[in-house]
Amino acid sequence: MIPVCRLEELPEGASVRVDVEPPIAVFHAEDGELYAIDDTCTHQDASLSEGLLEGCLVECPLHEASFDLRTGKPTCLPARRPVRTHRVTVEDGMIHVHRGDEENAAA
Repeated sequence: MIPVCRLEELPEGASVRVDVEPPIAVFHAEDGELYAIDDTCTHQDASLSEGLLEGCLVECPLHEASFDLRTGKPTCLPARRPVRTHRVTVEDGMIHVHRGDEENAAA
C-alpha cells in the first residue's frame, strides 16, 4: 500500500504522479471517483499524469492517445496496449494505492 496524499490535496479534475518504480498516476475524476494507472503511456514514454482528464478518460500529452481509467485500455490510436490499473482506497482522509501486482501476489 502506497500513501499518496490527503484527499483534500487532490481536487476533482486533478492528478498526481507517485514517484515509485514504475511511476503511478492517481486521478480524482470529476465524478468524485479516484483512479490509479501506470503513469507511462504504452505508445511512447510520456507522463499520463500530465494529460488532459475528461470524465474517466485521460489523453496522453504527447500524441493524444486516450486511456480509460477504469480498465487501462486505450480508446484510440496510436496506443494499442493497455496501462496497468491499481486499486485506490481512502483511509482517515489519506489516499492509498494498492499496486496491481501486489494484490495478485496476495491472492
